[in-house]
Amino acid sequence: MKNFKKDNVIYYFSPDNLPKYFIEDGEEFWVETEDCYSGQIKTINDLRPNINISIMDASVGPIAINGAEVGDSLCVQILDIEVVSQGVMVTSPGLGILGSMINEATTRIIKIDNGYANFFDKFKIPINPMIGVLGVATEKDKIHCATPGTHGGNMDTKEIKVDSKVYLPVFVKGANLAIGDLHAVMGDGELSGTGVEIAGKVHLKVNVIKNMKLNRPRIEREEGIYMISSAEDFEEAIKNAVYDGVEYLKNEFNLDFKDAYRLVSAACDIRISQVVNPLVTIKLFVPNWIKNTII
Repeated sequence: MKNFKKDNVIYYFSPDNLPKYFIEDGEEFWVETEDCYSGQIKTINDLRPNINISIMDASVGPIAINGAEVGDSLCVQILDIEVVSQGVMVTSPGLGILGSMINEATTRIIKIDNGYANFFDKFKIPINPMIGVLGVATEKDKIHCATPGTHGGNMDTKEIKVDSKVYLPVFVKGANLAIGDLHAVMGDGELSGTGVEIAGKVHLKVNVIKNMKLNRPRIEREEGIYMISSAEDFEEAIKNAVYDGVEYLKNEFNLDFKDAYRLVSAACDIRISQVVNPLVTIKLFVPNWIKNTII
């Protein structure tokens, strides 16, 4: 099985990036990643204001998938995520929702032990490893890996984890997938501007879905479908996610627009993924139990 090292990374998603790794449709492989700081923070003395922010969220790739064409979609199945023995959380003036209340940058090293993150020698929080950055080449724009969008990118959505299938639209031949920014655990919102940022490796399987044209990323899990939308403000992000949910319900259950719109309002939930990146990211949850209510 192929194991892609963290030596080849991109800092921007772009149609101009040349692929560094190659896989076949349906192939399984591993990807090793650094943390979102590209390994620049090792100790409590390494502070965010003193590192190179421009290389944050570096993503391993691009990975070209044989047979992926413009107008297709990728199904990225997450089979396993392994994290290293310590992660990091920082605070810094201006970082996160309450960043204006931070006057001095600090760093905490978070040890990972037997499936728990040890916080300040006081709390043991169960880890829930996830992928922060997962995306494909953009259609035309050059977008930093720290920013989410229709291509995926830095969605920071905690459902991008083991046993999830992430669907992404394909904008260039080969798709040019890239992965980075693992978290040992992160709450919805990523409110302080950081989860437990950590290095590790992920086990993936990628399939090309022919002629499946998506507007935006989508996550499939046992409990349901998550429509992912990133925008400059919540109103736009929610509007786009609800549109995707209505279209999904129309096609899945042969409904007209008005009835699908009613069903979204009665049975689906808007949830927040993150509020600290250059664009906010939300998710519309469409539960699978809807299928069991058909009469």
